[in-house]
Amino acid sequence: MARRKRIPFRWIRIWATAGMAFPMTLAVTSAPSAASTPHIRSTDDETPECRLTAGPYQRQVEKYLGLRQDGEQSAADCAAIQKMQQKYEIDPADGYAGLISYRAASVTWAAAHKKSLTGCPTGAKVVVCVDQNRQLLWVRKNKKIVFGPVPARTGRPGYLTRNGRHKIYRRVKDFYSTQFPGPMPYSQFFDRGEALHASYRPIFEDPGSHGCVNLRYDDAKALWSLLRIGDSVYLWGTRKGE
Repeated sequence: MARRKRIPFRWIRIWATAGMAFPMTLAVTSAPSAASTPHIRSTDDETPECRLTAGPYQRQVEKYLGLRQDGEQSAADCAAIQKMQQKYEIDPADGYAGLISYRAASVTWAAAHKKSLTGCPTGAKVVVCVDQNRQLLWVRKNKKIVFGPVPARTGRPGYLTRNGRHKIYRRVKDFYSTQFPGPMPYSQFFDRGEALHASYRPIFEDPGSHGCVNLRYDDAKALWSLLRIGDSVYLWGTRKGE
């Protein structure tokens, strides 16, 4: 399991002053309830019993995990989905093919089929590709993927991330948002207030962002080292969910 990043002391001091109990990013509203949203699992939790009912994304998850695409939940399907859920620390890891599992399965499929990723312009210059349909981000250069694909979280209804071609015009490593109070580590702004940046929330959960492209901390840090002012960001599609 990947080690969690220590939150910088200066942010803790800021949150304490502001009366905040936990960090929020530009792309985050108040924390969703545990009853409605999957969250990071405790290592002490036992694996729950498999749900042997087909989920709304059953066929898509079956496709992305290389399972028989019949839209029916079998014991083998459930075990494979559970294994993926545990890999991405999705709770509950009950094998149900819901929206959260669909997003995670999309990452699994994309990592194994990089040559099949389409929708982003090709060319000699660096371009950050953001597929909002599947909530994926990767970087292409000279017709070759040089970063990702990695999971992303884009804007929720009312704060949709704007599609089209943009350019990175500002980079702030330790940015703090005053509009939606909270830290935005490794911010790379590409369209007005919208930025690529790290989020401290589990990446697959709802709600979506306030327009930014949220990334896992390690992914945002790696992307910071790769990109420069003037690099292109291209977005397309529509995010499913809240």
